[in-house]
Amino acid sequence: MHIMAIGAHPDDLEIFMYGFLAGAAARGDRLHLVVATDGAAGGAEPGPALAAQRADEARAGLADLGDVQLLALPDGRLSSAADAASIITDTIRNTQPDLILTHAPEDYHPDHRALSKFVSDAAGFICPVLFCDTLMGVGFAPDYYVDITGYFDAKQAAIMAHASQQPDRFATAAAILNRFRAAQCNAPHGHYAEAYRIDSRFPFADVRGMLPPPPPYRPFYVPGSDALI
Repeated sequence: MHIMAIGAHPDDLEIFMYGFLAGAAARGDRLHLVVATDGAAGGAEPGPALAAQRADEARAGLADLGDVQLLALPDGRLSSAADAASIITDTIRNTQPDLILTHAPEDYHPDHRALSKFVSDAAGFICPVLFCDTLMGVGFAPDYYVDITGYFDAKQAAIMAHASQQPDRFATAAAILNRFRAAQCNAPHGHYAEAYRIDSRFPFADVRGMLPPPPPYRPFYVPGSDALI
């Protein structure tokens, strides 16, 4: 299967989608990794030097998954970039993926929300779109959970590759959120999960057969007792 992941900023794939992508790569899927903006506004000293640093950080963070395509659209102004919709549309149509991962339309960041709309509109009848979790899961109602326990350490290392972004804060946030999502499935301590929601529209109503495995199932109660597991 051919999976495209499109993040708005140079660290978004690592923070929100890395575990899914690592699991997909491990089962033999082909990945196309895309970063929409140049990240030039995301630091204390915005500008071309920061954009160059963030491009290098993206390549380092995603190195174990593959090469990354950098669209270099304006950071913080994605919704108003005159050529953003056409560039994103061309990227999707030229790639012809089987599945796309991107941000949810209710995400906290305006670039994330803009990208979500661009991608959903461009995907059309090409393939289904799967929305990743929001930061700390605020306002997000998952449809699917993906077990990322085996890839969690690699995900943390990938986030930490983004030295320009004070990555400790995002690594910590991801750890809390991914443990919480696993706990929602009653997965044992030490398990982690990422959550996703389908952009449910004809003819892509259900994509569960395309996803890596969910967290391990276990009963909520010990048989014959009232004790929680």
